[in-house]
Amino acid sequence: MPTFRLGTRGSKLARWQAEWVAAQLAAKGHAVEIIEIRTTGDTQQSGPIDSTTSPGLFTKEIQRSLVAGEVDLAVHSLKDLPTQPVENLTLAAVPEREWVADALIGRTFRTLAEAPHGAVIGVGSLRRRAQLAHLRPDLVLADIRGNVDTRLRKLDEGQYDAIMLAEAGLARLGWAKRITERLDPATFIPAPGQGALGIECRTDDAETRAALSALNDPYSLAAVTAERTCMAKLEGGCLAALGAWARSNGAKLVLSATVLSDDGRRRLDYIDSKPDPKTLGEIVAEALLSQGAAKLLRSR
Repeated sequence: MPTFRLGTRGSKLARWQAEWVAAQLAAKGHAVEIIEIRTTGDTQQSGPIDSTTSPGLFTKEIQRSLVAGEVDLAVHSLKDLPTQPVENLTLAAVPEREWVADALIGRTFRTLAEAPHGAVIGVGSLRRRAQLAHLRPDLVLADIRGNVDTRLRKLDEGQYDAIMLAEAGLARLGWAKRITERLDPATFIPAPGQGALGIECRTDDAETRAALSALNDPYSLAAVTAERTCMAKLEGGCLAALGAWARSNGAKLVLSATVLSDDGRRRLDYIDSKPDPKTLGEIVAEALLSQGAAKLLRSR
């Protein structure tokens, strides 16, 4: 039996994800070698994340290694994986999803409601920044870069009064106790794919695809398919402050999505339910576009 070469970033969270996938495959009798690949997102550690990034900041180099046959599979935080397909690559598995919410880690206060006027919040994404600005325009929203441990260190050093991170990453690294407030994903809508892992391989690699199929969770796959379909239809060639969260409701999926202006002053929301995830994603995106979402999308 061949050894599967698994490509991943080298951050603590990425290593955790890769080692988790490797352990799942090993439990099914497969040998796995983890290969670290440095991405553009790992080398660009200054400036606002949305002013220096393009889709695939944390994934392009890994995908190139996959296409070139240097690795056999890759593990991504699914929220980092662009929706635009790469030729001969396929999303082979989405394991059971971790909780999707954003989390506040407060140093001088515990909740957004307790935050005083002018409190400095470290945020690293346009989506979080816009939703925070919509809720609390009196706060100072400061850029923050780095991996999870780096951001927590910056908070502890006193550079911020609080920071925001995905709950899933904190939980996976054993740092859930640092969370001071879990934000309701029904109102503070997470990034499409947040909390989920995406495992890619080459489309023509039948052996790897067969091995990865055992790791796929159909409910998680359906939810992220709805979210990513919605994002793809909304974004096109643009970057936007948008969130999407799908969850099951009996035989149907419910999808909530939001698009905001960069400053958070304008916010559009829509929610719907359908049994088919792709149909649901398209319907929700079309409804937001009919409300004027295209005007809030920023061309890059």
